[in-house]
Amino acid sequence: MSWIKEGDLNLLEKISANVLKAGPMPKHVAFIMDGNRRFARKKNMERQEGHMQGFNKLAETLRWCKHLNIPEVTVYAFSIENFKRTKEEVDGLMELAKQKFERLLEERCFLNVCFAYTSRYEITNAVREMAWGVEQGLIKASDVSESLLSECLYSNNSPNPDLLIRTSGEVRLSDFLLWQTSHSCLVFQSVLWPEYSFWNLCEAILQYQLNHKSIQKARELHQEHQALQQLEADRACVAEHLQHHGNGKPADAQRRQEALLHYTACREDRVQDFLEALKHKRNSFFSDLCSKPVLA
Repeated sequence: MSWIKEGDLNLLEKISANVLKAGPMPKHVAFIMDGNRRFARKKNMERQEGHMQGFNKLAETLRWCKHLNIPEVTVYAFSIENFKRTKEEVDGLMELAKQKFERLLEERCFLNVCFAYTSRYEITNAVREMAWGVEQGLIKASDVSESLLSECLYSNNSPNPDLLIRTSGEVRLSDFLLWQTSHSCLVFQSVLWPEYSFWNLCEAILQYQLNHKSIQKARELHQEHQALQQLEADRACVAEHLQHHGNGKPADAQRRQEALLHYTACREDRVQDFLEALKHKRNSFFSDLCSKPVLA
């Protein structure tokens, strides 16, 4: 039996989903699933039961996303800060997460789980890995850019979220996807996560649709700015090279253009080689980690 409940929407939900799908729909939605512990207190139940209800709500929410043709979901399951909770709660949550996410591996969905995660560490690690690339001679210091940093993030294989939703009434990101959501629609809802409903999701999507044009314009302007910055950086490197190898004579326009095209192609090749080396480095790290014996 599927954990992501196989079932249809009721008639009213179907109609609402079809109305929403007539407009621009987010392709990637991120959730900060907040409120499990408050829900447990509200219902006079154990914290562990509150977390259980939260995991069950995730399965239900993934079903709604499937019906709404949202192909990718990212959830903030556990922050590094959460390790400050009691050992009993952390151990229980870890065991529960292991059970539930093992079941999700069997499901046909695209779910990214941020576990023991903070965005500042992710960005710091990306900078560290670019520095490693420079030290290894794989890339030049001049190759470092915003777009390269994005490629070094854990989420490099996914598009940035179109919509980020946080429940429980908190209006902060709590160090979640800070880089990736700079041009996302942010929706904060007061409902506790285990009480989240199809209608709460529809409300958030509607807010995304109302702001879609301004979000797209901001993204396009940022992409244009990034492209312009990269072009200016490439031109500066080419000008420096020509100055050092041109016997003090200014290069003509054709030579400068040819040099720019050559330099750009070489830079792109360097970056791709670096990203392949970084991928191999990460895979080796996880392979070594998995091969280590587990201490009792």
